[in-house]
Amino acid sequence: MKETVKRSLLLLFLSVIHIAIFGQLKPVYSFWQDDSLLKKTYYEQALQTQNTLISSLDKKDKGDYKEMYKDRFEEVGRMLKSNRTVTAPEAHQYLQSVLKKITDANAELRELNIRLIFSRDSWPNAYSMGEGTLVVNAGLMVFLDNEAELVFVLCHELSHFYLDHGNKAIKKNVEWRNSEEFKKELKRLEKEEYRVNRQIADFIKKMTFDNRQHGRENESEADRQAFIFMKNTGYDCNGIITCLQLLDKVDDSLLFKPLNLEQVLNFPEYPFKKKWIQKESVLFGQMKEDDSPLTQKEKDLLKTHPDCVKRISMLEDSVRKTGEGNFFLANEQLFDQLKKEFLVEMTEQEFRNKNLGRNLYYSLVMLQHDKNVPLAIYSIARDLNIAYETQKNHTLGEWYTAETRGLPADYNSLLRMLAKIKLDEIAALNYHFCKKYGDQMAGYAGFAEEMEKAVKRVN
Repeated sequence: MKETVKRSLLLLFLSVIHIAIFGQLKPVYSFWQDDSLLKKTYYEQALQTQNTLISSLDKKDKGDYKEMYKDRFEEVGRMLKSNRTVTAPEAHQYLQSVLKKITDANAELRELNIRLIFSRDSWPNAYSMGEGTLVVNAGLMVFLDNEAELVFVLCHELSHFYLDHGNKAIKKNVEWRNSEEFKKELKRLEKEEYRVNRQIADFIKKMTFDNRQHGRENESEADRQAFIFMKNTGYDCNGIITCLQLLDKVDDSLLFKPLNLEQVLNFPEYPFKKKWIQKESVLFGQMKEDDSPLTQKEKDLLKTHPDCVKRISMLEDSVRKTGEGNFFLANEQLFDQLKKEFLVEMTEQEFRNKNLGRNLYYSLVMLQHDKNVPLAIYSIARDLNIAYETQKNHTLGEWYTAETRGLPADYNSLLRMLAKIKLDEIAALNYHFCKKYGDQMAGYAGFAEEMEKAVKRVN
């Protein structure tokens, strides 16, 4: 016990020395400085677009249309006013330069009122909001291999806007809501006494199926139009195929190779405990955990980008006929730099969103693969300290969610560990983690403070 106290005091002393001598040498990560004026301009443009659209509505079903347009604008406004939006000059100007390559080659796009932005969201996706705002998530950018793939993503979202899919979807929804079939079914359900909930569920399921079928038709139409736009740009259209192949598997592995918790959190004086990630096979002696793999149908429903194999099949003959092109035309060096920085931006955004599980996951993955190591180490120490605090204060639910069957297995293992690990075990784990990297992190602002917390808690 005396030896433990001595060691703890020594670590505490070292942490104080680190703060005093090296504290200003390396800063904790700072987000890109966004252009607030540009965000305001985009917001005002989106508002003007909505007002023009509403003022042009006919009297028929005007209330329904107005309601849906306002709901859409609120979503656009939340995005443009949030810290999720990236308008930092270097990143934003790069994105506009790639967009210009597309619009310069396709005259029909030049008159469209386009607001193209990056977001810090980690979900691997890009989307058109329907009124001119197009978004590319950081979580997709970090996966892309070249500009040609990014150009296909942009051409696809531009096609949704060009083909007016957003407004057409609203029109279809309003027409269905006011159709005789819909009204008749509602009246019938109001008179029913038995199995009403089941009948409502079946009715909603039919509506959902119809909407999904319509959505997939839109995806195919947008892909065909995107190919037309892209082949005019000088970019290699093989980027379409490689991008779709990527999107088909991007939901199954969030980043690099799967996270190996036993490797990253194993220390000679405090070995990793397998019980932290073991699944409970039986609950109360009867209820077995559902550990069956997802069916192909379930995978398709959960995928961010469904039917990628069919989408490739539809386009591959046309792509083959276009010949070779360029994989980069704007700025290859900046593309690679943005990929690296977006990995950090989206990781820290998850912490800003109070998603401890996701932030800790990305940080552990970065450490495992020697990416952004100092920040990853600091972030892991910080997250484990918060995990300690939230478990002690019974506020776990505010920072991370439980494992879910549709999530990748390695991420579920981490969520399971956070749910099962005991308070004293978190303290010991973080103590030995900080001890391992203490010398390496000398001078990294913030780490000494997290290390000091870990030292105190282990005692």
